Amino acid sequence: MKTLTHLNTVSAFNTFNQFETRHPLVNIVDWSKAIVRRDSTVHLNLYCIALSVLDNHEGQLAFIAPGQVIGIEHNTAEIKGKGHALVFHHDLIKETSLAEKLSVYYFFHKDCHQIIQLSEWETKTVADCFSKIEYELSQSIDKHSKKLLTSNIELFLNYCERFYDRQFITQESLNQGMVKNFNDLLNQYFSSEDLIEVGIPSVAYFAEKLNISANYFGDRIKKEAGKCAQEYIQKKIVAEAINKIHDRSKTINEIAYELGFKYPQHFSRFFKKNVGISPNEFRTAGSDY
Repeated sequence: MKTLTHLNTVSAFNTFNQFETRHPLVNIVDWSKAIVRRDSTVHLNLYCIALSVLDNHEGQLAFIAPGQVIGIEHNTAEIKGKGHALVFHHDLIKETSLAEKLSVYYFFHKDCHQIIQLSEWETKTVADCFSKIEYELSQSIDKHSKKLLTSNIELFLNYCERFYDRQFITQESLNQGMVKNFNDLLNQYFSSEDLIEVGIPSVAYFAEKLNISANYFGDRIKKEAGKCAQEYIQKKIVAEAINKIHDRSKTINEIAYELGFKYPQHFSRFFKKNVGISPNEFRTAGSDY
């Protein structure tokens, strides 16, 4: 049985992984020296950015926000021996300019498990940022420590923001027509047996079909179409529902099941929320909604 470990401080994080504590609020750690506990799950109340260096010298950045739960076997074990990580507590940046800016970094949203792919040059840039923070950690703590540490972390996060935005530019040709591809996949799904057998598809389902992350997929759809992917799915359900409701040979309950709803009452609530009246009222009125 897995155990849940709460790590609320950098010191606790260091002790758990047997790292040296050089500063109570921040550390740069080498994952090759981490202790892997495959039977553990960690609730991390810290910011963490892990760099994994691949065999071709390119890299990946993984971001963890305070409050997220990490399965050790799917995280630490994967990056063990491949790179370093920056971990810091919010108290480090309290009353600094970085504290105000931190909320704008998309990759630190609590519902986001963002991975940024890095070129060889970008990987070296990250390593250089880590080296600057590492150097400061090797010095004795004095009145300048906080300012230098936070300014270097802010510089690093600004680079991360550039790398994140760069993904949209370098993959633009691959993403052209993504809304069309999304619509095609929606149509295929709604004409298949999956809708009845599996249920209403998630945003993650379509992202996987397009071989991109769910967060990146959501961002692209939002940028291209001005509305989120979930709205697209909901509008598709409404359009299909209206077509089926006009067919009076089927009951509302049958239509609900055909649209992937496990319970007809859930379909009725969904329809009324999006159309303004219930399915039965819509059918009775014979309106042109």
